Amino acid sequence: MEAFPFSSIPNLPLFFSMFLILYSIAYSIVFRNWSPKIRPEACSCFISLFHGTPAVFLATFAIFSDQNRGFSSPNTKTQNLVLDYSIAYFLTDLLHYLIFFPTDVLFIGHHLATLFVFITCRHVVFHGSYAILTLLILAEVTSFCQNVWTLATARRHDNQLAAKVYSNLSPYFYAFYSVVRGIFGPFFLYQMGVFYSSGVADNVIPRWLWVSWMCVVITAIGVSILWISNLWVELFKEKKAKLEKEL
Repeated sequence: MEAFPFSSIPNLPLFFSMFLILYSIAYSIVFRNWSPKIRPEACSCFISLFHGTPAVFLATFAIFSDQNRGFSSPNTKTQNLVLDYSIAYFLTDLLHYLIFFPTDVLFIGHHLATLFVFITCRHVVFHGSYAILTLLILAEVTSFCQNVWTLATARRHDNQLAAKVYSNLSPYFYAFYSVVRGIFGPFFLYQMGVFYSSGVADNVIPRWLWVSWMCVVITAIGVSILWISNLWVELFKEKKAKLEKEL
């Protein structure tokens, strides 16, 4: 797969401009009638819809098109393109948080840490994209459900359809998310840790860097598990309260 068709334009600025335009369209057109309180969050979901699922397919193709793929293999052009695509998205969403939610330290920290991983893989060591893109797939495979759920959650108190979507989607989304983040994520992270700790990749990915990657991913998985656990607790409380009300 060749570089992006507009080969005279670097991929990162092109993708960054694309996400900025998408955000502007969402803010000025798609969600213009939404409450100012939830409008920015909806715009964030909108650009995430254009990143998450496409990134899963792009990353999958980039990984399997590399016959020499491995934890220490050099990045291919296609893999670098996917990294640029994700870097552009996270930069855009980081701007969103800095402008509308500057006190949301958790998400701002998450985006900065994620950008650190992507940028060092893409522009510092030029190796390790197999591991990073696999983690990207595991992180984004649930994004479509999560964005639909987030939008429904934001409107469930004033929109009957949103309330129905929230009620019907929640248990399935929670289960899907729990399996991916609670089982597949830690399993791949374990494989990643076993490989890098052996030292065979230290000549291309310095120990301090892969340790940093591991710390970022461990923290992200831990926070994700805590988040989904709290949602399960809330869901059971809602179901119990509804059942008691009916009785």
